[in-house]
Amino acid sequence: MGLKGKLVSQTELKGCKDLFHEMFRHKPHHIPNVAPNSIKAVDLHEGDWGTVGSVVNWNYTLVDGKEEAVKVVVDDINEEKRLVTFKACEGHLTEQYKAFKATVHIENEGENNLVLWTIEYEKQNEDVPEPFSYLQLAVNLTKDVDAHHVNQ
Repeated sequence: MGLKGKLVSQTELKGCKDLFHEMFRHKPHHIPNVAPNSIKAVDLHEGDWGTVGSVVNWNYTLVDGKEEAVKVVVDDINEEKRLVTFKACEGHLTEQYKAFKATVHIENEGENNLVLWTIEYEKQNEDVPEPFSYLQLAVNLTKDVDAHHVNQ
């Protein structure tokens, strides 16, 4: 495989799409309470919650149990598409990837709402693995946040 790539996942949303989007846009610091097995802490480093250009620290645990941290910039927000894009700027991800961008957005498919995660990346070299574990983290996070809203 090449150094650049894109991974995409789709997960059906059972709960409210607006609450789901709000969690990632305005309230990511609440996610550790909702998904404590995956997300350990989310802290605002610079700017304001829910704004493009803000810098956020994420401490998380991958599926294999490895704990990592990344500092991201909120790169894009689109209310109509219920979209938020995070771009890694510091931390473990930037050691392995020249570029790493994760986008979460919600699409309507008939009566169903789908959460789409898109990870776009460029590896530092051929020895760096494809970021499947990060996509799995995103899917698990989606299920945890959705279950929290359904069970409220």
